[in-house]
Amino acid sequence: MIKNLLFLLLLVFCFSCGEEYVPKPKAELRLEYPIAKYVDAGLELPFTFEKNLLATKVASKQLKSPTKSYGVNLEYPTLKGTIFLTYKAIEKDKKNLKDFLRDAQKFTLEHTKKADEIPAYPFENKQRKVYGMLSEVKGNVASPAQFYVTDSVNHFLTGSLYFYAKPNYDSILPAANYLQKDIKRIMETVTWK
Repeated sequence: MIKNLLFLLLLVFCFSCGEEYVPKPKAELRLEYPIAKYVDAGLELPFTFEKNLLATKVASKQLKSPTKSYGVNLEYPTLKGTIFLTYKAIEKDKKNLKDFLRDAQKFTLEHTKKADEIPAYPFENKQRKVYGMLSEVKGNVASPAQFYVTDSVNHFLTGSLYFYAKPNYDSILPAANYLQKDIKRIMETVTWK
């Protein structure tokens, strides 16, 4: 009886799995993004810049503010992200420039609670009179990149990158790196009117 039971268990065990187990090979996620093609944003604003054609939804509107202000959203549906731009005019006495700079830097520093590191890269283009800073926020944060540029006289532009996903640094890093190149292109091509 025990022999029959062992034979039956062996038979069930042998025929219970029909497939042969093959371990999965080691692999890394491979994300490929198209080569960026830049064109003039074509917006009626106090400044111009070039945008990536991958930003298919572009919206701008005048904001309610004591100074002339505009908001611009560059949406990247395929990457599930948006670059938000805010333009503010500097008053003739330049009193609000300090406030704008302080607010832009404060916004970046608010991420220090969750950020692993926040390297900042100064930007200067004397011919176009564009001066600013790009901050890369590393870690599980809501906005992995922020920047501002100004001519220190009339114009101030700030921007930030957001994704429509839970902030998981490893997962969004390839898309964040791709869009940071677009942010750099915006900074490099800003022309004040």
